[in-house]
Amino acid sequence: MSRHLLSLLFILLALWPLPVALYAQAISFPKPAGLRDAVDFWKKVFTRYGYGEVILFDPMDLATIYSVLRVPDSEQGRLLVGKERARITTAYDLVDEARIRSQRGAKEPFSDGLRLSGRYIGQMQKIFRDEGLPAELAYLPLVESSFNVRARSGAGAVGIWQFIPETGKKFMRIDDKVDERRDPMASTRAAARLLRENYRILGSWPLAITAYNHGTEGIFRGVDRVGSRDLVQLIRRYRSPSFGFASKNFYAEFLAVVEIAAQPEKHFPLLRLHRPVALREVEVKSATALDAVLKPAAISQGDFFHWNPALEEGSKIIPAGYRMNLPAEKIQPFLMAQRRALATTVKSPAGAARKADAQAVTAQRSRKSTANHGAARKVDAVDSFTADNRADARTKEEVVKDLMARHSLKVAAR
Repeated sequence: MSRHLLSLLFILLALWPLPVALYAQAISFPKPAGLRDAVDFWKKVFTRYGYGEVILFDPMDLATIYSVLRVPDSEQGRLLVGKERARITTAYDLVDEARIRSQRGAKEPFSDGLRLSGRYIGQMQKIFRDEGLPAELAYLPLVESSFNVRARSGAGAVGIWQFIPETGKKFMRIDDKVDERRDPMASTRAAARLLRENYRILGSWPLAITAYNHGTEGIFRGVDRVGSRDLVQLIRRYRSPSFGFASKNFYAEFLAVVEIAAQPEKHFPLLRLHRPVALREVEVKSATALDAVLKPAAISQGDFFHWNPALEEGSKIIPAGYRMNLPAEKIQPFLMAQRRALATTVKSPAGAARKADAQAVTAQRSRKSTANHGAARKVDAVDSFTADNRADARTKEEVVKDLMARHSLKVAAR
């Protein structure tokens, strides 16, 4: 199938309406027999093995775990893992070294992420239900980021949903003042829309969820090449440099976290979820200086930026159009302080002058825009979905290492 024809098919599928009820009917995510070993493997990684343990296993048959080493994450530890790989190669008479892969346990960072999920999971599930989508999709950040709102990958993926800029800008505000990828609710709405489109195009949740990692167009190419919409067949038969271990295991990891989250007490008996964060959104109509409103509204800077991670910490201005997050009891005090601050600015001579200047510039730009509209107008081509939602985002090892560093700091602080 040519790339041109593939792109055209994408557009037609994206425009073809599917009943909202169809999404909601797929509440029970299929667990193919060919993925059961993979799901069991990831449940062990997330709940049994700690970060100090390295699992050596067969990436083509995840039921085969050769050995588990307790080694530090250091040069010495890597040397020990290398020696163990050599021993396994000889002991199992392996011709292909690709049949051995190592993976650090993730019990501690996973439990931290599950604990953090308590802050947002209720509101996130409501967003998915409102979109007619299965609420269990709200647990996908346990695979992506362990619910770390400040998570950032080497490929530029940001936030709990790990959007790269190219994909994120299709659904959220991302500029020099605001990055909604760091906002849990704004990014969840974006993820819901992306997953809905994936499902609309690909027609099944195994493919739609895998496409969140690998890209919708990439999955479509694999389906076309293999001649099957069965994810298990895609994993076994599709050969592409970009369709690697992470993409092949993404759906199995999701199924594993859904099963764990359904019975957290079974795997983490002492786990206590964080209390839900009850915030409401208020759109800021006019740019507002923070120092003019926070103190009168009795809001600390620390709390404000904690509630609004889409803003850079230390920002002096709340930009116009930003959807601000505040507790219900702080909304009226903030709005009153904002009205007083704006009134004071307009009444002052300097403020009036700035407003007049701004109006003059706006009018001038409007005249230029109107005069040049016919010459400058361009017809944009319909944009296909990004080939890879997160590009080559962090490997599981990098995610676990980053989260464990935070975990170690918290333990040391205690």
